[in-house]
Amino acid sequence: MVSLTLARALTDGLRAAMERDPKVLIMGEDVGKLGGVFRVTDGLQKDFGEQRVLDTPLSESGIIGTAVGLAIRGFRPVCEIQFDGFVFPGFDQIVSQLAKLRFRSQGRVPMPVVVRIPFGGGIGAVEHHSESPESLFAHVAGLKVVACSNPSDAYWMIQQAIETDDPVIFFEPKRRYWEKGEVDPEAGPALPLLASRVVRSGTSITVASYGPLVRTCLDAATAAEPDGIDLEVIDLRALSPLDLDPVFASVRRTGRLVAVSEAPSEASVTAEVAARVQQECFYSLEAPVLRVTGFDTPYPPSKCEDDYLPDLDRVLDAVDRALAW
Repeated sequence: MVSLTLARALTDGLRAAMERDPKVLIMGEDVGKLGGVFRVTDGLQKDFGEQRVLDTPLSESGIIGTAVGLAIRGFRPVCEIQFDGFVFPGFDQIVSQLAKLRFRSQGRVPMPVVVRIPFGGGIGAVEHHSESPESLFAHVAGLKVVACSNPSDAYWMIQQAIETDDPVIFFEPKRRYWEKGEVDPEAGPALPLLASRVVRSGTSITVASYGPLVRTCLDAATAAEPDGIDLEVIDLRALSPLDLDPVFASVRRTGRLVAVSEAPSEASVTAEVAARVQQECFYSLEAPVLRVTGFDTPYPPSKCEDDYLPDLDRVLDAVDRALAW
């Protein structure tokens, strides 16, 4: 058992995957000599060489298109998109080619491509450097979309994603990169890649989230304890396909759900969670499903992000409203 930051856990997970399979490649802007802007790939080019850790031109479309070609030739490319707001020039390649080729070939052409995307706010970044585009990708058939929230999941989920024969969009909560947690490299993954998990058991109300806001929800649970409110917190982990069985089981016990995300609420992952819970748990619900999300506006300037991002107080307010129903 070792204590690692989330960023270092990703580094070690990538290293383990590259040591295990010589077909695993890493490519992206500044991932080699610099080690990435968040230093997630630090030291990998030195250890594995420039043929396996490739510094690319500033062209997200070119990065994804090249990865598609490499996957057809039997490689397992891991593409780093430097910041979430930079992914859109590569969106056409992801949606039109990456997501479709395995289905077009009736499974004869695997697409084992992982697209790593640091996402979300909280670091005071400039425009295009803080976005939450996960709902766009979750809507695209043919993609697997996941988000890690802690170092242990980061270490194992990146390896599981690389071993997957379908394309995986891998969201990393950039404001959690420097937070530490325990990782056991000998234990093996605790869950399949596309499984959600109860990270805190409770009896009063279910709170479901993913990525950077799982920590916020856990903090809200701690803050609610003195008032006798016992939150059950679920980390969704997989955004497409959603694994909602643990959420259904929890809501059938608590009768209430608050879904939390930084993304805008309209046509979002939290909207899908709310719809599915209403459909499956209608007779168990004692209050409407409530959502705490980013606002339906473009991401604001960094000076305003504290007013935009869901925080502990907004989560607790939703909890109070659900319990008062």
